[in-house]
Amino acid sequence: MRLLHTSDWHLGRSFHREDLLAAQAQFVDFLVETVATQRVDAVVVSGDVYDRALPSVDAVSLCNDALRRLQATGVRVVLISGNHDSARRLGFGADLIDAAGIHLRTHPHRVGEPVLLADDDGPVAVYAVPYLEPDVVRDQLLDQDGERGHTAVLSAAMSRVHADLARRPGARSVVLAHAFVTGGVRSESERDISVGGVSAVPAEVFTGVDYAALGHLHGAQALAERVRYSGSPIAYSFSEEHHRKAVLLVDLPAVPGGRPVVEAAPTPVHRPVARLRGRLDELLVNPRWESRSDHYLQVTLTDPQRPREAMARLRSRFPHTLVLAFEPEGVAPDEGSYVQRLRGRSDLEVATDFVAHVRSDADDAERALLAEAFARARAAEAAV
Repeated sequence: MRLLHTSDWHLGRSFHREDLLAAQAQFVDFLVETVATQRVDAVVVSGDVYDRALPSVDAVSLCNDALRRLQATGVRVVLISGNHDSARRLGFGADLIDAAGIHLRTHPHRVGEPVLLADDDGPVAVYAVPYLEPDVVRDQLLDQDGERGHTAVLSAAMSRVHADLARRPGARSVVLAHAFVTGGVRSESERDISVGGVSAVPAEVFTGVDYAALGHLHGAQALAERVRYSGSPIAYSFSEEHHRKAVLLVDLPAVPGGRPVVEAAPTPVHRPVARLRGRLDELLVNPRWESRSDHYLQVTLTDPQRPREAMARLRSRFPHTLVLAFEPEGVAPDEGSYVQRLRGRSDLEVATDFVAHVRSDADDAERALLAEAFARARAAEAAV
């Protein structure tokens, strides 16, 4: 059986105020064509279909178009909600849509109920585990006094998966999940999902299944032979300039425990992204940069003095320059831009740094209060 693994579409997202809907529509065209030409049996979408819990009308229309066209090919589609999606909204009408072969799985109570597929080699059980916000789903998956956190809720979900799979001898198994798994490499475009300062779960959580189709991280990467991120189909930050965006074609083994064969199918690049650094006059005349004239650009100028009308002059050669920074040569760098100082830091770390900056270090009680406030905010957002 051949699966197509994709995730993190983020329909409706913009890129430094540039509308990406045309690029996302181009990806949908590619997706439908790939399904038809590569003999795909099922498409698995591992969360973050939309960029917002309340997506735009155009984003919803594009998602509807994608699912309608996929259904017309005869392929089965299994789709989960991610941390950017509203589980309730994305899952609306799921029971009715099941009959069309489009399986929307957005609620934790169904993690142990597989979508059943079959080919000449026998059954395939596809378990769809949506993004699990610990403080929202812990009462449904954990004992009241049990451990809280991403590892606890995802391990509880996988226990239900294994319990069901044990009743299906000979079935091959696939798990969809939306999570940050230890060993994964972040980019700048993923939202922090830390709980109590911890966001990662160990890859061993997925032991015992034939393929784990992950979403959340935007770079395609293999954490183990059977545990992979497909990555986003489009670059959503300049940190992704060297990513090779793709969907993954996964040929499942003929028997449980065999090795899946995975091939990347590169997605179309609507407009490349890149970062340039140097003095303004050099950037404007050096033929080395001619190939970047059609890219979305982040430019860092190193002139000793800030050039006048720098953005206008850059755009005369590079019309798609979106971000401009200034780091003069010979000057000791400061702490960097605000974005750079926040990179890789959790919401709690940012908040406690602010407290320390304006007053003094937060004590344990204050840190606990801040952590609880962030947990409640995430729970409120997830319940939208």
